[in-house]
Amino acid sequence: MDLLETYRQSLAEFVDRVEQVTPGQWSDPTPCPDWDVRTLVNHVVTEDRWTVPLLAGRTVEEVGDRFDGDQLGDDPIGMARQVASQAEVAASHPGALDGTVHLSAGETPAGEYLHQLVAEHLVHGWDLAVAIGADPRLDADAVAACARWFAGRIADYRSGDLVRPGVDVPAKADQQDRLIAAFGRDPDWTPPA
Repeated sequence: MDLLETYRQSLAEFVDRVEQVTPGQWSDPTPCPDWDVRTLVNHVVTEDRWTVPLLAGRTVEEVGDRFDGDQLGDDPIGMARQVASQAEVAASHPGALDGTVHLSAGETPAGEYLHQLVAEHLVHGWDLAVAIGADPRLDADAVAACARWFAGRIADYRSGDLVRPGVDVPAKADQQDRLIAAFGRDPDWTPPA
């Protein structure tokens, strides 16, 4: 699976999980400390909103604060679908992945940025699934691609406090559990009773 297809898969899986959120679950806890379901979904939707201008060559300064605050409005599911569709179109545009994006951390190859977004969708998709009681299994090919990419970046992510410390898993843990644990989550997390 190539990078764009992996991105599309991770995006589709995340939206699928958002579509499973019931009205009473938006304030439920997630594996992300201090984030309820709505906050988690808003975070990913905000990242997806950024995708369009960043892949078009805009800088953080040019975008400004337009994506601050609530991005979900009265129709969180519909908004997640709409924004994901816009992000996918931006990533699929011919040449979009050949350029450079201007992130707050500096100039970044667009392909590297897309890898970051794959991780964002997969890991937070898992967070959302376990929070709402949905099937937490992620696409195995997308997990494998993300794990290969992240293996070379774990130290940077941890030193920059971009992820929590890793969680130990049994030697027999599958690749998904190892990836989730590398991002500081307990693969056995369940909502508090």
